[in-house]
Amino acid sequence: MSDDLPLLSLAIWLPIISGIIVLFNGNNRLVKIVALLAALLTFIISLALYSRFDISIHAMQFVEFAPWIPDYDINYHLGIDGFSLPLIILTTLSTVIVVVAGWEVITRRVNEYMASFLIMEGLMIAVFTALDAILFYVFFEAMLIPLFLIIGIWGGANRVYATLKFFLYTFFGSVFLLLALLYLNHVVGDFSIISYQQATLTMKEQTWLFLAFLIAFAVKIPMWPVHTWLPDAHVEAPTGGSVILAAVTLKIGGYGLLRFALPIAPDASMALDWLVISLSLVAVVYISFVALAQSDLKKLIAYSSIVHMGFVTLGFFIIFRISSNYDIGSIEVLALEGAVIQMISHGCISAAMFLSIGVLYDRMHTREINDYGGVINTMPVFAGFAVFFAMANIGLPGTSGFVGEFMIIMAAFQANFWFAFLAATTLILGAAYTLWMIKRVMFGEVTNENVAKLTDINSREFIMLSSIAVIILVIGVWPAPIIDVLHVSVEHLLAQVSQSKL
Repeated sequence: MSDDLPLLSLAIWLPIISGIIVLFNGNNRLVKIVALLAALLTFIISLALYSRFDISIHAMQFVEFAPWIPDYDINYHLGIDGFSLPLIILTTLSTVIVVVAGWEVITRRVNEYMASFLIMEGLMIAVFTALDAILFYVFFEAMLIPLFLIIGIWGGANRVYATLKFFLYTFFGSVFLLLALLYLNHVVGDFSIISYQQATLTMKEQTWLFLAFLIAFAVKIPMWPVHTWLPDAHVEAPTGGSVILAAVTLKIGGYGLLRFALPIAPDASMALDWLVISLSLVAVVYISFVALAQSDLKKLIAYSSIVHMGFVTLGFFIIFRISSNYDIGSIEVLALEGAVIQMISHGCISAAMFLSIGVLYDRMHTREINDYGGVINTMPVFAGFAVFFAMANIGLPGTSGFVGEFMIIMAAFQANFWFAFLAATTLILGAAYTLWMIKRVMFGEVTNENVAKLTDINSREFIMLSSIAVIILVIGVWPAPIIDVLHVSVEHLLAQVSQSKL
């Protein structure tokens, strides 16, 4: 690829334009081929971004700028740093997997299904690259429309309820985000996110802005107690919808805290760290017990997602509680890098878990744990993948699930023993609800005729599951490629946070 190519715009608009093209095509086979090619090309573009990314600088890279609405100083302004790049690659990879996952399963309104995911991919990449606040907000809101349609059209029996609840929760949070961005424009005079991060704000201003950002992004993560939309959305969503929702959409909440809350309102972040830490620990402990009580496979994994994202927000905010007696920033860096790796890891593992549930649902048309039992007898290859993903979900060393959690717990010990103790309970509780599920679904004797008639995974499903398994394993034993990309951006963010704006 030429150095002059606008790679970020290509990554955004290639899937969106491809989605519009397939939307008006009635040939299902051609639609699938075009969707797969578009997803693969976008993934290749994300790898080109990685190969050309300079890990030694914190400044935004691949910057693109063009006036959009000059009268209001709103611009088409794009750029990425070490926080954006891993999430872009996760987005493009997840979309390829979703297209492959729906290749044979989706038979109704195929063109609309594939178009929804391609358009959503471009919009999510745009969120991770936008450096103009209004541009960010437009894409932040627009990406909800395809997901709303995915759940509402291809979802389960209660899809209308799930989509309305999803919309109301996310719209409620977005109102606070818009108000915060408009106020910052009043203070700064433009809509540049970088200018926002350099603004001098009073403690009162920071506090109100921080609370607005927290509400907006807590709903997206989602944090307790604004998490109740997620299990309903997952249960009703088709497999592809659950994969994208868990793998990428939730990460936009975490990304928003890194891009807005921490650098723009560092003093308020420090003053109110107790609030986020408390909510995170409640999510880790309380939601783990809620997961133990679930009988629906998707609901159990949905609650597991809330637990793992609680680790992410814990890692973001324990940096304010770490003693300065340790090496300059080393433990704080450990916490933030661990939190971002946890986001990437959870994106892979949760996608794998929902794909595995989708494989079973396509054959049995039920998600109830009690309807299974002894699956390993009829689907031994699939059971091997499912057990591996379950081990990754509970943080088995050698898998990606271990890396982020270990780094965050290590940092939490330096902040407060009880933070680390409560966070570490997930190693027990997570094992309890995950292994309980695996035992009842996979092991034992075949419990009914439907399980006895199951056939093992085909070549398409094998490629899909094995690809994610390899990624989970590689990150688990060699997280350096992600850490190298993150390191300078993490140090820069910590430098911003440590400089009081009062």
